[in-house]
Amino acid sequence: MADTERFAKQMVGAFHFVLRPAVEQDFPAIKKLINDVRINPIGLDWRRFIVAETPEGQFAGCGQLKPHGDGSVEMASIAVAPALRGQGLASAIIRRLVSEGPRPLYLTCRSTLGNFYPKFGFRIVEKDRMPRYFRRLSRIAGFVNSLHITKDRMLVMVLES
Repeated sequence: MADTERFAKQMVGAFHFVLRPAVEQDFPAIKKLINDVRINPIGLDWRRFIVAETPEGQFAGCGQLKPHGDGSVEMASIAVAPALRGQGLASAIIRRLVSEGPRPLYLTCRSTLGNFYPKFGFRIVEKDRMPRYFRRLSRIAGFVNSLHITKDRMLVMVLES
């Protein structure tokens, strides 16, 4: 991909931003945002991330393509700074990752977010069709759900074409 494509300025509504590959200096901001929004902090590697920033250079959001030992790849760690939500930035990050990711491309999300991803082509995967990593994760999530800690359940979704 040409550098002009990788660093192209984008616009969602009236909000301008840049999507670019992360650099090592972004890692503290990535970790902080992931922890602040309370999503899975395991497997964060800045080299797999894209970041969104404002024209002033403010860190605005991130996402990654995370490979697993069974050969599957997960679109993960999609997060947007709370003050910048509701402007389409998460959708722009997802579209970028989908355009760069392999097929099949998997994601996990809370059941309350399950209606957000079909517009990008993702559909729910049944357990018997999941790669090994996601079957194992699904069993763990099922156990946690059985403890009634949360009403949300984990969904595994896939984009196949």
